[in-house]
Amino acid sequence: MRKTTILASLALAAVSGFSAACSGDAGTPTNVTSANTSATNVNATSSGHSDAAKTDEETPASVKAVFPDAQSFSKQHKDIPKDAVAEIEKDTGAKVPDTDHHSYLAFSTGGGARKQIGAATIVKAEGKDVVIVYDSKNGSPVIKEVRAEGVPAPFLSQFAGKGHDDKFVFGSTIKANSADEATAKAITSAIVVDVLTMQSLYGAAHSH
Repeated sequence: MRKTTILASLALAAVSGFSAACSGDAGTPTNVTSANTSATNVNATSSGHSDAAKTDEETPASVKAVFPDAQSFSKQHKDIPKDAVAEIEKDTGAKVPDTDHHSYLAFSTGGGARKQIGAATIVKAEGKDVVIVYDSKNGSPVIKEVRAEGVPAPFLSQFAGKGHDDKFVFGSTIKANSADEATAKAITSAIVVDVLTMQSLYGAAHSH
């Protein structure tokens, strides 16, 4: 499906070797670079917004645990366009849970500069909160890791490195790997929807 240009204040960054120079305002344009990825320009739009004053207290403990070196967080909201929702649901056979997509940016302060060190989202499946940590590859979001309390690591580790072009077929490319089958299937579905949503909202424009 056709992907939209990255036009938001979310910079997808790995915790190690990948950071974005950023001012105190979440909506300020940011340049993101990485030794493993090409430079990406990130700009705020009217469809994305954040509440900087409340962002730290709004960030779940599960997200903070992923970024132990972060000094602050910023919660981002962005509306998913109707055409993107239709494409995602057609491609996955699953429902987009909410057209108001939330993500969390983690920041550290070193040498007097505030730098973004990561980005994460939370999806719900079978009553569990699943934290998806994102990296960036060639301007597109890819999964760095997935965490969920009570879910076996061998199952969750299968998602690392996957992006919107990868297959997320439960029972084929994704195995239960000691996880409850119903839970594993629901988590797989929720993750693929979120990956395609992230690509639609923040990924580099391209077509297949």
